[in-house]
Amino acid sequence: MDRHIPFDALHNFRDLGGYRTPDGRRIRPGRLYRADSLGKLQQGTEDWSRFLSLGIRTVIDLRHSWEIEKRGRIPDDASFGYHNLSIEHRPYNQPALPPDVDPGPYLAERYMEVAEDGTKELRRALELVADAAESGQPLVFHCASGKDRTGQLAALVLELLGIPDETIIEDYSLTELATDAMLAAWTAREGRAPTWLGFGRAPESVMRLFLAALKARYGSVENYVTKELSLDADALATTLRTHLLEPRPTTWPPLTYRKATPADAETLVRLRDTAALWQLARGIDQWKPGEKDETHFHTRMQQGEVWLTHAGNHLAGAWELWWDDPAAWGPRPADAGYIHRLMTTPHTAPPGTGREMLAQAESRILATGRPYARLDCLSSNPRLRAYYESAGYKVVGEQTAKDGGLGSPYAVTLLEKRLL
Repeated sequence: MDRHIPFDALHNFRDLGGYRTPDGRRIRPGRLYRADSLGKLQQGTEDWSRFLSLGIRTVIDLRHSWEIEKRGRIPDDASFGYHNLSIEHRPYNQPALPPDVDPGPYLAERYMEVAEDGTKELRRALELVADAAESGQPLVFHCASGKDRTGQLAALVLELLGIPDETIIEDYSLTELATDAMLAAWTAREGRAPTWLGFGRAPESVMRLFLAALKARYGSVENYVTKELSLDADALATTLRTHLLEPRPTTWPPLTYRKATPADAETLVRLRDTAALWQLARGIDQWKPGEKDETHFHTRMQQGEVWLTHAGNHLAGAWELWWDDPAAWGPRPADAGYIHRLMTTPHTAPPGTGREMLAQAESRILATGRPYARLDCLSSNPRLRAYYESAGYKVVGEQTAKDGGLGSPYAVTLLEKRLL
């Protein structure tokens, strides 16, 4: 499941459904959305029809009135109520920042200002979210890019729903998948590129620092909601969890597999970048968004195999299968297949998808008569090593300076499984 719902004019419209709580429940899909400016929607377009098809009954616009006057608001329609709640009272001049300013601490400080200043508007926004939850009707909230103000309200709602901080940080950083499109749209509209630092970027450090600062000052998000927003945080959380959470499914569509084609390269890049953001939100320093482009996947299809996994109609994962890997394993006879970039869709892939994809890759290797499946993982990632060991792989060595083509050698653990 790609959280970004495709629109022509909107680039950061996302469903918050599917995120899980520690007790195993998940947010119901199709009930809570976050977005960039809905002022870009126009009646009579495919975008407008797509928006109306979501059944949204409440729209919360978090922008300033002057932004609405300059860029427009969502068209009126009898199907939904519109609420303008400008939570930002101290506009900041990000374009004036010098290039040496770290956007993480800077933006986290601005978010704390909003938490202190926008209490009236944040209170009303949370009340509207609770009302929509009780009525069972979908709601969307948005600002200009769907990143800062939208990200702050999303963090409060997700915290009250009991979603772990690392998932909230991950959700914030998913704007990174829309940055290029938002940059292109801004440049086309203004006739020049934006000059300010980090336009459209949402590094995980911003939300991590904001949540830490909010909890350091108030003890918890619930205390903030009670003290500063004058809401009963326990009652609010109960309402949201009762109406927006559902048990995790007990049955899932069967997994299906197909070999990727060049037309799938864009999907594979997006899946890998999504997995990279998942890792970064959890402090795993392994993949970075943007490291692998479509050319990489075209090359892997030509020199080996790339496979996609679906659960029903939804993408669930992918992997690469190489027939040699000299960078990690050195010169070898043709006795193995090398599994790379085993990745699943965060939060939405059926349980056990990774293990089933491993087994499918191993069956492909066996079909060629090769007796071994091999793979490697960063030596600094013991969690991943343990995962592969639990799947029957044994550590057989270390490569202390693998050159993965990124210009910086790194150490990997080599793992092998005998198939014949």
